[in-house]
Amino acid sequence: MSDSPESAHRLIVRTVTTLLTGAAILWTLYSIRGALLVIYVSGLLAVGFSPIIQWLEGRRVVGSGPLPRWTAILVVYFGILGLLAAALALMLPPLIGQAAQLWQEVPNDILRIQAVLVQYRVLDHRWTIDDVLKALPGPSAALPVLFGALQSVVGTVGTLVATLVLPYYLLIEAASLQSGFLKLFAPERRPWIARMTRDVTVKVGAWLNGQLLLSAIIGVTASLGLWALGVPYFYVLGLIAALGEFVPIIGPIVAAIPAVLLAFSVSVHTGIFVIIYFSVQQFIEGNILVPKVMQRQVGVSAWSVIVALLIGSELLGVVGAILAVPSAAIVQVFLQEYLERDNEQLAI
Repeated sequence: MSDSPESAHRLIVRTVTTLLTGAAILWTLYSIRGALLVIYVSGLLAVGFSPIIQWLEGRRVVGSGPLPRWTAILVVYFGILGLLAAALALMLPPLIGQAAQLWQEVPNDILRIQAVLVQYRVLDHRWTIDDVLKALPGPSAALPVLFGALQSVVGTVGTLVATLVLPYYLLIEAASLQSGFLKLFAPERRPWIARMTRDVTVKVGAWLNGQLLLSAIIGVTASLGLWALGVPYFYVLGLIAALGEFVPIIGPIVAAIPAVLLAFSVSVHTGIFVIIYFSVQQFIEGNILVPKVMQRQVGVSAWSVIVALLIGSELLGVVGAILAVPSAAIVQVFLQEYLERDNEQLAI
């Protein structure tokens, strides 16, 4: 008989070995999830920059041939830095003036906000500097907290540097990386995989453009609205709103808090109007702008965007919400290609 005790023993050993190997792989992936997330974000940025870099590679410089790839990548990097520098040059003088004035007025603003909160019985008394100092932990308790905060800052800076530098090398080695990736598949599947990677590149590039467009719209409208309502430091607050737009769902809410507090320091009516303004702005942003802009730019339906945001924020919090739309676009490409491939096989 073929089902001998020895063959059954080998089957058990093989099964146990497979399960242990799978568990070890899953544990390893979970242990390095932070690094994998950085690689994924860097990959998205590299793919997002890829269309403009490919376009630049096709341009000819006067007196020479087409731009080398590394030159095109540097042009994109320095172009982004140049745009940021130009924006800062326009915004920095009034921004610095308003920020300095804001810093000087912070104690008075805190007192005014506390007075309003005490008046409406949100607080039972005003907090003074002495109260704050008494509530702070002593030196022995503060040192571990400061050390932990320093470690967190260093780690965050290192992660940001890696996330910005890694896309450069991914773009430089894009051809060899794609060639090696295609070799993992059978020759007859390679054109299909190559088509999918091309579609993914287009969609992720469109997502990056859409996200920048949304951030600009929110930043400009927030600044104009706060200026019209008479809220001071509207340049600073508009910039905060633009940055908050990069973090879906929770980012705009957190970015609106400083504006609301400063508005209440002006008057209760101003604070209420600012809350109403930001509520309307976020309603339009969440229900019209994000779905429509992302649907037009990325080609992902409005309901897919909302579902992706819910799933991404549930899995990875703020980072998951940021990565939700490009991830949904990638999943959509794979599903469309898979379904079209199945339909072609059925037609045959």
